[in-house]
Amino acid sequence: MSLIPANWADVPLTSLSLLGPLALFALVSSITPGPNNVMLATSGLNFGFRRTIPHLLGVSIGFTLMVFLVGVGLGSVFQQVPALYTVLKYAGAAYLLYLAWKIANAGEMKDGVSRARPMTFLQAAAFQWVNPKAWVMAVGIIATYTPQASFFANLVIATVVCGLVNLPSVGVWVTFGTALRRVLHKPAAIRAFNVGMALLLVASLYPVALDLLR
Repeated sequence: MSLIPANWADVPLTSLSLLGPLALFALVSSITPGPNNVMLATSGLNFGFRRTIPHLLGVSIGFTLMVFLVGVGLGSVFQQVPALYTVLKYAGAAYLLYLAWKIANAGEMKDGVSRARPMTFLQAAAFQWVNPKAWVMAVGIIATYTPQASFFANLVIATVVCGLVNLPSVGVWVTFGTALRRVLHKPAAIRAFNVGMALLLVASLYPVALDLLR
């Protein structure tokens, strides 16, 4: 039996029958591997937790704002101009491939500090708009978990819930990457981790690849 009632459009989001599933969806989609989490783990390893905080906050706040803006009307723009969504999707895929190349070629931690800098708050926030997984999450939250009755009030609640769940979820990946700094001391081990993360980043693009093959 579905946790969401058949007449979900008339149920306020404050009802546990919708609030619980929304929080669970936000948790699972936020904490599972994806472009944001792969890059946060890599940043945690190469730059440490403190220097990755702007990147972390940019991801969480940027995604939360994205959910709200998609809800208030950006989704309708894509319905009227489908080509715009297609352009963003493939531009995002190309950018992710570029980031994967940068991660794979990152040097050891000492070199990384001098040669590169962690992603800034604004860069991380802007990245959400070309992140395929972020789009899927945002559209899913609006279409599936935000009741139509009293839509704006429910949208605000959904946005707050997603923000509260997303921040600690993605923060786990920064903690994971930072913890590995104590284990991965040899340049070869750090390089192997970076290459592995780059490959995961490329693998996260499989939905876009499937679209191209259809």
